[in-house]
Amino acid sequence: MRVTRRPSLDAIREAAERIREVVVHTPLLKPKGEAGDVLLKPETLQAVGSFKLRGVFNAVAAMPGERRARGLSTVSAGNTAQALAWSGRHFGVPARSLMPETAPATKIAAVRRLGGTPDLVPVPELFRYLRERGWESEPYAFVHPWTDPDVMTGHGSLGLEILADCPELDSVFAAVGGGGLIAGLASALKASKPGVRVFGVEPEGCASLRASFDAGHPAAVDCHTLSDGVAVPYITEEMYPLLRELVDDVVCVSEQETRAAIRRLALEEKLVVEGAGALSLAAALRVPRERRGRSVCVLTGGSIDADKLAGILASPA
Repeated sequence: MRVTRRPSLDAIREAAERIREVVVHTPLLKPKGEAGDVLLKPETLQAVGSFKLRGVFNAVAAMPGERRARGLSTVSAGNTAQALAWSGRHFGVPARSLMPETAPATKIAAVRRLGGTPDLVPVPELFRYLRERGWESEPYAFVHPWTDPDVMTGHGSLGLEILADCPELDSVFAAVGGGGLIAGLASALKASKPGVRVFGVEPEGCASLRASFDAGHPAAVDCHTLSDGVAVPYITEEMYPLLRELVDDVVCVSEQETRAAIRRLALEEKLVVEGAGALSLAAALRVPRERRGRSVCVLTGGSIDADKLAGILASPA
């Protein structure tokens, strides 16, 4: 087993420069009604509607041309697939993504619209492919959504932007699925400002990192959550040591809190986010101010089906 290593600050800076022309430096926004100690970083403003473009484009751009020309593939709940399709179109190569049959229709349609090919399979088949390293027998250039070093360094660009815009930062809240985002983000933050606290956020119905921390080793859980973007039922042995090193604590939020955050972001902040994108704000509002200090919440993505959003907005506060 190869343990995933912490990305270096130099590698993250190189990645930030590599992706600079295609990635938006998203602003930090002050939510209405807050005292100014909670800020929002809306990665929904990226070309594909999520932070995934940072890591995926960096990985594709860093590939040798002959490898990239084989075509691209990944495994995704939807946002990585959109980023891969966008990157494939940018470089003029095909992009195929193994996706769960239960993926939101919005995400499947977006992948097709961007020129990608969604290959829909049952959820157990998707995770079997990951566990058994099915990509090793396919012709495509595979981009792993969690453990690829270039994916993590691309995501690390988020940390550089946050500190540039908020040097007095005390803590960051970011959703955790497979761990690629928070590993890259936390690596940049800890290398630049070691005292920053990094809170991983999970839905109560799919808290594999919380279960792993509690057990002291990688653990698996059952997943039942509206936050499909982080519905990863286990933490891999490759990622666990790095996440244990970088993540200060894990905050778990209820479905009700997630829905309330989606509603608040849409109605008060005029920001449409999916379940995974709302987790960070829900968690920051739960953690006492004296513990979190000045915080940034990463709003990871905004691909939510219209009927699901409408139901959340119409439900009682």
